[in-house]
Amino acid sequence: MKILDIRPEPPGCGNVIARVDIEINDDIRAFNLKVSRRPDGGYAVFGPNALGGRVITFSRPLVTKIAEAAVAALKEPTPHAASAA
Repeated sequence: MKILDIRPEPPGCGNVIARVDIEINDDIRAFNLKVSRRPDGGYAVFGPNALGGRVITFSRPLVTKIAEAAVAALKEPTPHAASAA
């Protein structure tokens, strides 16, 4: 599994930390997933909705993998980070 793109959420969006696009394997990609902090200290990952219902859900172990990858990606320096400081 790898992060294709990550978009940090601006302050004021509650517990949401980022929106991510992921490649689960060579056959499956998921876009615009919402990664949130749970009140218990863990993470939740939600897929987008369509026609009033969830498009995709994930097992607890996969949520952990997605969240860990997203948090790691958010900590990676960006090419413009040094010039923005």
